[in-house]
Amino acid sequence: MWQRLSFRTQLFLPLGVMFVAALIMGGVLLHIFTTGQLAEENEPAQRSTRAVAEALNSALRSSENPRRTLDAFVRMLDESSDIQFRSAEAASPPLAPRPLQGSHVPPKWFVNLLTIPDLHIAFPVTISGQRVGDIVFTPDLSAALFETWVGFLALASFLVAFIGLTAVVAYFLAGSALRPLHDLGEGLTQMRRGDYATPIPVTGPPEIRQSCEEANALAATLAQLSQDNRDLLHRLVSLQDDERRDLARELHDELGPLLFAIRAGTIALLETAPKAGNLGNSAQDVLQSVEALQQTNRRILDRLRPLYIEELGLSSSVQTLLRNFRKQAPHIVLTDAIDSALNGIDGPLAQTVYRVIQEALTNVLRHAKASSAHVQAAVSGETLVVEISDDGGGFPADNIFGRGLTGMHERVRALSGSLSLLRMDERTYVRCRLPAQATRDAPSSG
Repeated sequence: MWQRLSFRTQLFLPLGVMFVAALIMGGVLLHIFTTGQLAEENEPAQRSTRAVAEALNSALRSSENPRRTLDAFVRMLDESSDIQFRSAEAASPPLAPRPLQGSHVPPKWFVNLLTIPDLHIAFPVTISGQRVGDIVFTPDLSAALFETWVGFLALASFLVAFIGLTAVVAYFLAGSALRPLHDLGEGLTQMRRGDYATPIPVTGPPEIRQSCEEANALAATLAQLSQDNRDLLHRLVSLQDDERRDLARELHDELGPLLFAIRAGTIALLETAPKAGNLGNSAQDVLQSVEALQQTNRRILDRLRPLYIEELGLSSSVQTLLRNFRKQAPHIVLTDAIDSALNGIDGPLAQTVYRVIQEALTNVLRHAKASSAHVQAAVSGETLVVEISDDGGGFPADNIFGRGLTGMHERVRALSGSLSLLRMDERTYVRCRLPAQATRDAPSSG
């Protein structure tokens, strides 16, 4: 739970807890010490009350008219004084705290939190041995409680100011530390996505700056390794194309004439042989086999090295490939959207686009069990986008990239492109994105 909280929350939550704890501790201390403080402050007044009672009793004993003396003393007392006379004849209520008076009165909830000691005290007054009343001490605690309230407000204000200042300082310190960490995290995310060209800003404390420098050095190393890997893949693809070209030349120059010679000889044999008989039937079978071999040879030559690209252009070559697919798979409804601007693309990029479409359609024909397919290829800005989709069963969950698509993936990576397979809306998509200027950046195969 704690680890899931943000850094600022982890920083400010303890500060808030400290503030609440300080307020509670202040209230507890006030609760503890207020009782003793009030008792100590009113102890001299209690002694004075005792002295007044003793002096009054002495005066009453020596007076010729004690009642008159007592009445004069009572009239002399101020109603607001803490010392009052309570007659024994009147049905006086029990001693109770005096209500708080004045304009500066603390809130009632604050007074209820305090433990106010019982400071009331009564001293008997006697005339001729009979108790006629009491000298009562009923202190007014308004000023003392207001002073305590002011102290509590001062403590709370200090805590608020201190915690607020600490929070402001912590906020800016956290921001200065989190901003470089945020930049470092974004930089590492870009590196994970393959973007090694954007440097991470080197800011913040020395520890974070060192991490940013190390991350930038790692990005430079990964960029160099990625470039070396692309160069190696491009050379491998170039070697494969060279081998395909050599093999296609051998099949065309060596096997092609031999098949043509066999076909010509078979035709001559059919023309000179009797129309009927086993010899004629055998020659006819040989002729059919030779024609099938010639068609197979042309199909193999087309897969090894599609000459249409160099002669007709990429767009026209792809259209020829689609026409051949429709002949091979008349049960699959094939639609297309081929951009005519593809004819301006040549070299390894054109070869890659052609082979991606060829391999994807081969998989549709052999494995997808689809009833419809769609091929789209277009140049959008500086990106060449190719998409082949079908409504077949999709790829196996444990074997997405087969041998053919794995080779295409390596070819696409050699040109700094991307090849992805998606299953969406009950259709399977093969999507390829290639930089339109890939041929300029790719190293030569020599």
